[in-house]
Amino acid sequence: MMGNIHSIQTMGTLDGPGVRFVVFLQGCPLRCKCCHNPDTWDFSGGIEYTPEELVKKALRYRAYFGETGGITASGGEPLCQAAFVEKLFSLCHEEKLNTCLDTSGQVLTEEIKKLLAVTDRVLLDIKYTEDELYRAHVGCSMEMPMAFLDYLQEIKMPTTLRQVIIPGINDGEEQIEKLKEIAVAHPCVDKIELLPFRKICQTKYDQMGIAFPFGHIPEPTRENMAKLEAIIEAYL
Repeated sequence: MMGNIHSIQTMGTLDGPGVRFVVFLQGCPLRCKCCHNPDTWDFSGGIEYTPEELVKKALRYRAYFGETGGITASGGEPLCQAAFVEKLFSLCHEEKLNTCLDTSGQVLTEEIKKLLAVTDRVLLDIKYTEDELYRAHVGCSMEMPMAFLDYLQEIKMPTTLRQVIIPGINDGEEQIEKLKEIAVAHPCVDKIELLPFRKICQTKYDQMGIAFPFGHIPEPTRENMAKLEAIIEAYL
């Protein structure tokens, strides 16, 4: 079995608990206007690896993982290569490596349910808390990620909700209160991460010769991020 891999980060600290070996899978069906990695969209790009090759690489860093670290499958969208990630995570469990899945939750199949059975934590990107914003800025409904979250609750999957905060779109207190309500309704959610919108990806869009849809939007201020994070901290 081969997986199409965009890149690997060997000592990641932002994609799950502890120090992580992060595998970014190639290919994504979404076109989020705030996307930081447009170079992961194309399903035909990337480099092929077997699950065994990736686990062998990850084991070189086991000493840094400690009790909480491990391997994270991100993207792109790892659910698009669910069978491959399931095999990867199964091998990780044989080696007693923690597994984490970073996903937009846009699809749920029996194959993906098998993948979730060997997943220790899900980082679920709830991009917006209103369906019209999903349709306008992602190109799909928020119905599917919410159904995905319902399933995570059903199987009691430890879940981190993540949201990129974009000035003028989802950076109001009302939107964060809605995100908090989603978490309250799903007790499997034990952490919420608010990620500031960044524009360092502009060079990728320029190199690819495509427009960055949110290139005109400023990055959020530290003050507003702190205010929104205080709402989340009060819930946690």
